[in-house]
Amino acid sequence: MPDRGDLRDVESTPRQDTGVRVFAMPPAEDAEPSEIMQGFLEALTSDDPEYDTARKYLTADAARTWRPERSATVLANGPSVVPDHQPAGQEAADTLTYVLAGTRVATVDAQQAYAPADGSYRNRVHLAKDAKSGQWRIDALPQGVVMGKSDFQRNYTSVGKYYFASGTTVRTTGQPVAVADPVFVRSKVDPMTQMVRSLLAGPTSWLEPAVRSSFPTGTALRKGVSELAPDDQNRLTVPLNAKVSRIGPARCTEMATQLLFTLRNLTPTLESVELQAPGGHRLCDLREEAAESAAWHASAQHPENLYFLDGKHRLVRLPAAGTGTGAVPVPGPLGRGERSLRSVAVSRDERTVAGIGADATNLYVSSLEPDGRLEDPVLSSQGVTPDDRLTTPSWDAGGDLWVADRDPRDPRLYVLERGAGKPVRVTVPELPGHIRDVRVAADGARIALVVEKDGKQSLLIGRVARDQGSGDGPAVVELRSAAPDLEQITAMSWAGDSRLVAVGLEQGGVHQMRYVQVDGSALHGPAPAALSGVLSIAASEDERAPLVAYSEDDGVVRLPSGAQWQKVDKDGTAPVYPG
Repeated sequence: MPDRGDLRDVESTPRQDTGVRVFAMPPAEDAEPSEIMQGFLEALTSDDPEYDTARKYLTADAARTWRPERSATVLANGPSVVPDHQPAGQEAADTLTYVLAGTRVATVDAQQAYAPADGSYRNRVHLAKDAKSGQWRIDALPQGVVMGKSDFQRNYTSVGKYYFASGTTVRTTGQPVAVADPVFVRSKVDPMTQMVRSLLAGPTSWLEPAVRSSFPTGTALRKGVSELAPDDQNRLTVPLNAKVSRIGPARCTEMATQLLFTLRNLTPTLESVELQAPGGHRLCDLREEAAESAAWHASAQHPENLYFLDGKHRLVRLPAAGTGTGAVPVPGPLGRGERSLRSVAVSRDERTVAGIGADATNLYVSSLEPDGRLEDPVLSSQGVTPDDRLTTPSWDAGGDLWVADRDPRDPRLYVLERGAGKPVRVTVPELPGHIRDVRVAADGARIALVVEKDGKQSLLIGRVARDQGSGDGPAVVELRSAAPDLEQITAMSWAGDSRLVAVGLEQGGVHQMRYVQVDGSALHGPAPAALSGVLSIAASEDERAPLVAYSEDDGVVRLPSGAQWQKVDKDGTAPVYPG
């Protein structure tokens, strides 16, 4: 230890992936039933690709019918193993039943989709003693695998696979919009090949009605292809079956784009993808730059500006990538202060702004042009108090504007196509309370809602079902929780293709800020630095953009990467990035 000198900050070393793999042990000769059970459960958490070692704990018939890929059940502390009550008699001496028990945390289905779960888990595993060998083996067991939360986090990783939003294109360019569909794959068992197979198999059941895939139905890896890996030029070749033999160049480009977006999410160093038809014929190849031109996805968009309201309730902006604090009024009527504002939303192309008046009664839409004029409000609320009127609006990449009226006498969710025209009511048939806040995903296929019931708020994700000419009108369906252990949600924002940042009260705990996944799974890594009194928060899908918040104590503040919260404007409120 030094005995002199000054104190200096030392940057912590990021935790490195050690590359350690866990291999299962086969059953020992003459192992007792309890040892068979323990060894089998440990084998389920190994990196054995086909669970071959785990099958050695089973009888031949059980090994043939067991399907570990069918599901994964995640328990809080792993399964406890307790002998079941056994009947008396000689037959019972050669058989034994154990009960696996625990508290459910989540399940992963055959499509690799994660879903939070609760309640108790209880399943029986039956063992029999082989008459010839005298060895104990499992002859009846539940399908799938079961493990504790810590083993699940070590064995599995969440990766987003990409499809295209049905019937939605970018307002200004006409590009298809990519939608992330997060799934869990075994992180040490060739995850790249797993992800390609998962992408080709199609979207998860929850997202499927809102997206399309450019791969023809039945597309799969060519027979005999068992492992995919990039070459020394970071180029991946993907041999496909005969289903792709007749596709054209434009469709092939979209297929390669889906693959590149998906695999770069897993392996950021991947630079290009080549698709091959049977016989080794090259269909197309695509580099990262071409993929960004072929389709639009939110995390690749870099916001030019950060926007907020200054002390005079005017809309101001400053460069998103800078560190300065000198915000300037935006061009147009809302920058000139023609209306005092409470909250705003700026379109993804940063050409149009939607503003909520100071008393939350009226919604205005105006261009960000110097000669722009402020027209009459496009929507008004009859709520008694500001908190019972209009929410902060939100834009998707197609240019549609979303907002909710919180009037408890007639609560409604609205969408304004292209941000103009008559507001269209959006039905939410399974809504378990009243909407308090709305943020539509950039892809327009999903929407985040803060819903209040009995004084508690929950963060829910719904799938957007668009009219598509059916006459039924738009709807938000199949709501699911994104933060099952948070209540009293005070602020939230999209912070990635399938990630949000939320401020809320943990059950039985204190207010905190954290990142959450759209499927309700826990995110590993540090949470944002603590900040008190947060009333609103803004994040960009581009994860390099700093987190921004409005605190009742400090005004508008910013959190640059690797730093602490910094003041931007003491009198500022309602910060937003485009969207």
